Amino acid sequence: MDWVPIAFGTFKGVALGTGMFFAIKWHYDQGKKIGRRKVLIATAKMVAIFVLAVLVLGLVTFGLGNMLGLDLSY
Repeated sequence: MDWVPIAFGTFKGVALGTGMFFAIKWHYDQGKKIGRRKVLIATAKMVAIFVLAVLVLGLVTFGLGNMLGLDLSY
């Protein structure tokens, strides 16, 4: 049973490493093909959407916590 975490951990590392390599390569190739300006605009849009999603999730979480009577004060 001692070999299971080592084998699965190694497989996970190799699979994630391979996936990250091809994801970075694909995005790099798309950036060269499309153009730097369009990539920066798309990146800015994605960052804005992510920040908005985090804010909405935080507000919903605190609203639900208050509604359930949880003490959320520091």
